[in-house]
Amino acid sequence: MSTAAQPSAPAEHFNFAQHLLEANASRPQRTAFIDDRGSLSYAELSERVRRMAAALRALGIRREERVLLLMLDSSEWPVSFLGAMYAGIVPVAVNTLLTADDYAYMLEHSRAQAAIVSGALLPTLNAAMIKSDHEVGKVVVAQPVAPLHPSETEFEAFIAAHAPLPRPAATGGDDPGFWLYSSGSTGRPKGTVHSHANPYWTAELYGKAVLGLRESDLCFSAAKLFFAYGLGNALSFPLSVGASVLLMAERATPEAVFKRLTGRLATLEGRKPTVFYGAPTGFAGMLAHPELPARGDVALRLVSSAGEALPAEIGQRFHKRLGVDIVDGIGSTEMLHIFISNRPERVRYGSTGWPVPGYEIELRGDDGKPVADGEPGDLYIQGPSSALMYWGNRTKTRETFQGGWTKAGDKYVRNDDGSYTYGGRSDDMLKVSGIYVSPFEVEATLVQHPAVLEAAVIGVAGTNGLTRVKAFVVLKPDAAASDGELKAFVKDRLAPYKYPREIEFLAELPKTATGKIQRFRLREREAAH
Repeated sequence: MSTAAQPSAPAEHFNFAQHLLEANASRPQRTAFIDDRGSLSYAELSERVRRMAAALRALGIRREERVLLLMLDSSEWPVSFLGAMYAGIVPVAVNTLLTADDYAYMLEHSRAQAAIVSGALLPTLNAAMIKSDHEVGKVVVAQPVAPLHPSETEFEAFIAAHAPLPRPAATGGDDPGFWLYSSGSTGRPKGTVHSHANPYWTAELYGKAVLGLRESDLCFSAAKLFFAYGLGNALSFPLSVGASVLLMAERATPEAVFKRLTGRLATLEGRKPTVFYGAPTGFAGMLAHPELPARGDVALRLVSSAGEALPAEIGQRFHKRLGVDIVDGIGSTEMLHIFISNRPERVRYGSTGWPVPGYEIELRGDDGKPVADGEPGDLYIQGPSSALMYWGNRTKTRETFQGGWTKAGDKYVRNDDGSYTYGGRSDDMLKVSGIYVSPFEVEATLVQHPAVLEAAVIGVAGTNGLTRVKAFVVLKPDAAASDGELKAFVKDRLAPYKYPREIEFLAELPKTATGKIQRFRLREREAAH
């Protein structure tokens, strides 16, 4: 780990997009991004970002107004994100796995003035726009797959029509920079507002000081750019040191990941990633796959994991097979990236590691006071990358952002060596494949089925130590429904990753005297089996 001094705070006038472009002005020919269709040098990135900034301004979009980004991972994504920030406009990066109803809500909630969308996702966006009272004046389509409507503009034509914006917007470090949506326990996502300075801090404190990223690295993240984790992995961190990034539009299946780790993608021209970022579910899938590459077929020097706690066994098996440790950590959308982490040179499997320098950690009991080592407590974080607020949600903002502290919603235990071990969620939220799932949302969908009287959803541990969704269902008298029918019903109405992998039918659900479902009883029942 680097022993560099604490990084200096950004200047009073600070624009994160400008910061990255200026940091790489001395390496114009170096490759910034490689995607499925080709590569982009740092000089080309700078020009395209500034053209995007000028094009958005020309639409009449003003500073701090929002632009929705519904895009697969390709070089157009960072161009759009940084182009908006350069112009002082706020990109709202959204999950590509959601439904038209979700996007309808986000369009209305963010009051987005334009949308930039991948051609493959345009039908879903159009369905969302029909359903919503939106303010979108222009839809820009990257890589169209069908002829465009007159109200839609092709991405390349959109940016080519404008000369690069000569100067960035005179933003400050605390000005709104971008939004990410965080899953809410009631199913409604929360618009998490981050400043221009926040990604600077995560890059300095974690990307450089803990991971030790280098200009010579080729970084590849299975976690997509719309995740806070993926945004750091594949944009803020590598561009802060002048590294190259491999972007992948398709789903991160083991086959797709292996093809890239072994340099078999044509656009890589034989180069192999040196840094790989994934999540525990993905690592488990890779290890179980018959085509897992041999150690000599990859060039990995660093592997990172976040999204859910990494089972020790997965880390140990990965190290044994590929000769490199998995550096596990915990971050959040609210803190933007990782704040407790193992170290490349110090890995304790089964723990999440030690606080990242620059962040303070407290574990508090139900009385709000710090707990002793070895005792579980609610996790609170203090650090410079905390979000400004949840947009338009004062109640949740106050619950989460308490003075200088941010409440994570996770239980942790502090060990004797100062490391921290995950102890579950403080609420009923589930983490499945690294993505939050609200049990309430799945339950509310199940009870819409005509045969279902009641439903309760919990997370259960799979054989590999990772969480999967299980539903307990009570059918109406004389009604019938199969588990396959109910699974398909949920899949049709929610994002596919949210459906219950297991359904058990019960005569009744455990409840309190007031009729509230006792999910903990179902968890106890499951643990006893």
